[in-house]
Amino acid sequence: MTVEKRSLGQSGISVAPLALGGNVFGWTADEPTSFDILDAFVDAGGNMVDSADVYSAWVPGNKGGESETVIGNWLRRDPAKRDKIVLATKVGFFEGLAPEKIAAACDASLQRLGIDTIDLYYHHKDDPNVPLADSLGAMDALVKAGKIRSIGMSQYSPERLDEAMRAATADSLTKPSVLQTWYNLVEREELEGALRDTALAHGLGIIPFYGLANGFLTGKYRSKDDLDKSPRGLRNVEYLEGRGMRVLAALDRIAAETGAALASITLAWTIAQPGITAALASATSVDQLKELTAAMSLALTPEQIALLDEASR
Repeated sequence: MTVEKRSLGQSGISVAPLALGGNVFGWTADEPTSFDILDAFVDAGGNMVDSADVYSAWVPGNKGGESETVIGNWLRRDPAKRDKIVLATKVGFFEGLAPEKIAAACDASLQRLGIDTIDLYYHHKDDPNVPLADSLGAMDALVKAGKIRSIGMSQYSPERLDEAMRAATADSLTKPSVLQTWYNLVEREELEGALRDTALAHGLGIIPFYGLANGFLTGKYRSKDDLDKSPRGLRNVEYLEGRGMRVLAALDRIAAETGAALASITLAWTIAQPGITAALASATSVDQLKELTAAMSLALTPEQIALLDEASR
């Protein structure tokens, strides 16, 4: 399937407007299921797969790296798939962004993934204890060594993002190309405003996570009785009040008009927002994945987008 690609900031890399989250691989999706999801994603025209060295250390018995290991095993099974995907992973969630930590973590991720070069390597979150020139210098060294192709910043404030971009310019370092941040129909303020303005001013591509608000925007959770439907259900209690139910009502109306699933509509809205390169979402089954990938070809009308905009304010 042919899907329109978008530029990943100024990296020279192009990606489909939906990125597949690997946080569930080795957690709520076992390896065979993960392989099926990855195969179906590529078959549907997707090409960006997002992981992190910390996935899924929160699961009892896991230590982190499980997601990367699953992806690596998938690639080993069919090495030709490597040329079809853009691989993103992250560093520094628990151990920070000291240069020696970044270098060692990158080598460990490359080994788990079984590849020579990571396409997009993120600071998983800001580390105020390490000068930005030092952490970005470590990333620049990885680019020069051919171990990574481009740099991303995840969970940065507008002020720190601007500082990072200026530090990269001042020290002639490889500039980050991508911002990853929290954003969805019930939490628009996480991106809109100063953060988006800063990212766009620096030419960054934006890839939001939590696009489905822990599954709330699929319509799965409509009352407190629904919250035990999944391991992440209890995180949705706050969405049941305020704009959450208004947004679900608007999604239901558009679903009746289009026949599309709520997840597809939600992600199509995200993909249509200013500055968004790709929406990021994960699936624990091929059936779930089909609802996600359908967003890549779902064009909402201006009236439908306006309805969702109004409901989500």
